[in-house]
Amino acid sequence: MHRPPPVRPHHDLPRPVIALLFVLCMALVSIPILTHPLPPLSDYANHLARMHVIAVVPGDPDLSRFYRLEWAILPILMMDLLIPLIDKVTSIYVAGEIYTLLCFALIAGGTLTLHRALFGGWSAVPLLAFPLLYNAVFLVGVMNYYFGIGLALFALSFWILLRDRPWPARFAVSCAFVVALFFCHLFAAGVYGVGLLAYEIDRLTRDRAIPLPRRIAIFVSGGLPFALILPLLMASPTWGLSGENYWEPKGKVDGVEFVVNVYYDVIAVALTAIVVLAAAWAIRHRLLKVHSLLLPLVLVSGAVYLAMPRVIFATYMADQRLPVAIAFMVVATIQVELRHRLVRRGFGVVLLLLLAVRVGEVQLVWDQLSQWTVAFRESVEKIRPGSQVLVAYADPQGGADARDLGLVHAACLAMIEKSALVTTAFTVEGKQILRARPPYNARVDTQDGSPPTVADLLVTEEEPAASGPRFWDLWPQHFDYLYVLYTDPGAANPDSDRLQLVFEGERFQLYKVIRPASPAS
Repeated sequence: MHRPPPVRPHHDLPRPVIALLFVLCMALVSIPILTHPLPPLSDYANHLARMHVIAVVPGDPDLSRFYRLEWAILPILMMDLLIPLIDKVTSIYVAGEIYTLLCFALIAGGTLTLHRALFGGWSAVPLLAFPLLYNAVFLVGVMNYYFGIGLALFALSFWILLRDRPWPARFAVSCAFVVALFFCHLFAAGVYGVGLLAYEIDRLTRDRAIPLPRRIAIFVSGGLPFALILPLLMASPTWGLSGENYWEPKGKVDGVEFVVNVYYDVIAVALTAIVVLAAAWAIRHRLLKVHSLLLPLVLVSGAVYLAMPRVIFATYMADQRLPVAIAFMVVATIQVELRHRLVRRGFGVVLLLLLAVRVGEVQLVWDQLSQWTVAFRESVEKIRPGSQVLVAYADPQGGADARDLGLVHAACLAMIEKSALVTTAFTVEGKQILRARPPYNARVDTQDGSPPTVADLLVTEEEPAASGPRFWDLWPQHFDYLYVLYTDPGAANPDSDRLQLVFEGERFQLYKVIRPASPAS
């Protein structure tokens, strides 16, 4: 059996130093998470609210009145399985922090392990993955997918490590990873598939000592574990969303920018320039080399990225999530000869500088945004337990700015703190296990759409919409409170006959709904 000799790095940092650097980098990236129990990520508060419901139902009578759990085979269950278990020994907010840091550790550790599998030795170079952990995709709060990225990196690592050993062990491990990745996120399984396909193309071209028919057979057999996805998907209610796909060319460049861009464009440009200059210096001094996997990885992932729809199985940003995951694989394919003491020190300086700037950027913005986070939690205290809360937008374009993402689902905090029904809670069949009970299921968004605007509410407060039923129809009769998001400072009450201002914060208002008088009264 052909077994290529492992390529060991001739010069690198000692293993204890690499481990110490890993711990130090992990401590640095943890600072924004640990200092902000409710990070301003778009979907995060919504997911956290669902975790709370899973943990307390049926013990909470109000949440049990509004919601039920419908467990099923879904390709998005990792948070639902892990966080409620952690919540048993701590608060739901701390459980979310632990899960987020676990995602970071998995991705960074997976990048380190993948480099080890490719080059045959441990290296400090893959620690460059740490500055990439905060990115625009992470700001969306796709936490199941983020966990899946780390797992996909380990899956590809083990495939490579077992590639030249007896096939039963390799396929058993790969099948286990495919199933686990399916329950993380369907797209995470796709990330593993892209990496494995690229690696097998690389081996197909390199293993010329093996007869071509056998090489082709080995190449084709690598995809067999992914056959497990089809029966799982067909047994899942997610299969019912298989027709909700569309392709959008606009935004492909944005997806690549999401890898390095978080809040400030100038910082993204500066960090990219530092990396490019450092790489150019290393190439000039013949210190940088890349694994042969890099070329097929770029070609395969690029082709897949261009071909992917924007929405797959009714899940948005399907294509734009891919470059971030591939970036960690690319980092794993790079090796730098840390031959001289000056080079080793220079690498350490560059790594810590990149990480410090990125963490500083996130910490600075999150500290600024924590003003509305604190205000929003204060507003939730004004809500009566067991209430029904409607969410609307003052600005239809609200949430487009990265700094507004934390407000998108902040109202779901009322589910955690006040056991309330919130119209924006994720209750889409085929995507989540959370369901609203009748008659409340007619009063919440079950299609994962955008909240109504204030203008929409004014049209339907006394009669249903002419174009068809909406969950906010006749809202004064059904809801106790209204959150209006993305308001201007001092915005006027949109309907003083039906709404009483309870709390006003930066970019949002909370109103108490004045119920219409019943016919008897």
